[in-house]
Amino acid sequence: MVEITVTTTDAIEGREVTEYCGVVSGEAIIGANVVSDIASGIRDIVGGRSASYEKRIKEGREEALSDLRAEADDLGADAVVGATFDYEEMREGMLWVNVSGTAVKTRRE
Repeated sequence: MVEITVTTTDAIEGREVTEYCGVVSGEAIIGANVVSDIASGIRDIVGGRSASYEKRIKEGREEALSDLRAEADDLGADAVVGATFDYEEMREGMLWVNVSGTAVKTRRE
């Protein structure tokens, strides 16, 4: 697989977009376990950050980005521009992570 550059901007410095390949997306549904939920609840009461939830969100984001890159690669793209992230609670304890953008082919200027 070619290295797929992903950016939230509509251009990549030093590269010209030569072809738009289509909209691509990646999704991940993540959940926390009971131990994390209890620890997070305690932190909510006493204050502080929940490292276990932050880790799961990061993992979900990376999974979604991996899916996005694979879809862009399937289209022959070498980059994704205009990437946006969305996080939605599916139900208590379950979080949906989505990233979408436009797959493009580029060349160095």
